[in-house]
Amino acid sequence: MQQIAVVNAGSSTLKLSLFEGCIRRLSVLADRLDGPDSRVSIRNEDGAVCFDAVIAVDGHHGALAWLFDWLAAERPQIRLMAVGHRVVHGGDLLTESVLVTPAICEQIRALIPLAPLHQELNLDAIEFIARRFPELPQVACFDTAFHTTAGPMERMFALPRRYLEQGIRRYGFHGLSYEYISGRLHVMETDLAGGRSIVCHLGNGASLCAMKRGRSMATTMAFTALEGLPMGTRCGSIDPGVLLYLLEHEKMSAAELSDLLYRKSGLLGISGISQDMRDLLADNTPTAAEAVEYFCYRIAREIGSLAAVLGGLDTLVFTGGIGEHAQWVRARVCALSRWLGVDIDLSANTRHADVLSTWSSAVRVLIIPANEESVIAGHTVRIAMQ
Repeated sequence: MQQIAVVNAGSSTLKLSLFEGCIRRLSVLADRLDGPDSRVSIRNEDGAVCFDAVIAVDGHHGALAWLFDWLAAERPQIRLMAVGHRVVHGGDLLTESVLVTPAICEQIRALIPLAPLHQELNLDAIEFIARRFPELPQVACFDTAFHTTAGPMERMFALPRRYLEQGIRRYGFHGLSYEYISGRLHVMETDLAGGRSIVCHLGNGASLCAMKRGRSMATTMAFTALEGLPMGTRCGSIDPGVLLYLLEHEKMSAAELSDLLYRKSGLLGISGISQDMRDLLADNTPTAAEAVEYFCYRIAREIGSLAAVLGGLDTLVFTGGIGEHAQWVRARVCALSRWLGVDIDLSANTRHADVLSTWSSAVRVLIIPANEESVIAGHTVRIAMQ
């Protein structure tokens, strides 16, 4: 049985999917890879769990090795044709999915400083596959590519123009997720795809995207995946003067500052408890509640900003781990967005229904499960099978 493997290495998770044509035959999720114990869950195409356990693996590399060992032992009939990868940053040059070559790997490596939580993990996965299956073609699919349709005002910073010419500009991320949502809106209802949509991709990494006619008009992330919403361990938008103060008066090094902003801030920093929304929602301490409220407040504030870019709002979509499963977060964000005409059925929200909006809501509110893997699989088949 010939299949395409799709690898999606996130900051704390690893997803691996096997596709036969457009059908997902197997789904693997290795979660909490940043901790001592990781949970690996494997499901068949019908959603039935065929493996679920807490295992000890050495981060993403160890999880990949374990997964391919499991496949060799439990699914020996599988014959891989190609492997597709999510790669977070493509920069100015890598603006569409490409066949992986040594030169492409070096371009990906050069962008590690712009996405330190993800880019190296993405490249490690590519290099792991190259060592284990040297004959397999690999395709890199970039999270920044979807946002190339944003206008010039959305791409620049108010810095001297020479920096823009050096590639210091807004790129945006989570593009593969937004590409999938754009396609789903078109399939569900053509008028939704043709209207003004804001998609909330909420997970350990989080961003929003404003779309018009299914194309990216603006997004909350920028030069790096540090900008925008507060995230699991990332601070999101911050006054640059704070950074200058920390450098000058706290005598922080660049490495210490990077570690603070990328790994010690966000929900973890505010709560002092956890980066995981599940932990915070289950915790009764004031700092946990404050972290959750700040997260929701910033989302609602950015929704208002993006609605201004679009000139209104027709559809609001929640996706990603938090967006799909955290009913309290959705309810709070929608309550803060009522002035835009957002009105949801709380019973539907509790059930995690596909449609959350009431019949009288001026804005259609939906949950669409993230599925970057199907987009990557499509690009991989198109490029690797040429």
